[in-house]
Formats: sequence, structure tokens, C-alpha cells
Amino acid sequence: MSRRPRRNHAPAFKARVALAALKGDQTFAEQFDVHASQITQWKEQLLEHAAETFGGPPGNAAPPVDLQALHAKIGELTLENDFLSGALSKAGLLSARR
Repeated sequence: MSRRPRRNHAPAFKARVALAALKGDQTFAEQFDVHASQITQWKEQLLEHAAETFGGPPGNAAPPVDLQALHAKIGELTLENDFLSGALSKAGLLSARR
């Protein structure tokens, strides 16, 4: 018996199968040609992330960015670069690079 190649299912297909599994109408493994444990996993994922669909807080949202702190850091690094650039040019090490 040869193994069939691994299949990648589209998110829309996964959602359709998981919704059908939630309804509990038919035997899904035969209808969709997907293993029953895979359908169970998709159903659990659908239930876990259903709140995000309706405007719930996303689980992996990026934290808010503090722009003032970032601007302060940019200013600090610019001052350091200017200082080091002046010090290297006085030492005669930077003139060959520019």
C-alpha cells in the first residue's frame, strides 16, 4: 500500500468541515475525505478562535508602541553616531571610508 502525498487544505475548506462537524449532520471523514482526528482538531480550533471572528481581542496582537521612547532612542543613537564620527575623523580613521 503506497502512501498518498501530504495534502494542504485551504482555510475556507477547514472552516466548512469544522462547521459541518459542529452541526453533526453526517459522517465527515467519508464526505470530505479527511481523517476524523483532523476534523476534531479543526473543530477545536474553530471553537477556540470564534470570538476573534466577532471582534473579540486577538490573541497575538502586537503591544502598543511607545513613539516617544522610540524617538528618544533615535535621538540618542544619532548623537552617538555624530560623536563617534567626529572622533574617528579627528583620529584620521574615518576620512578613508567616506
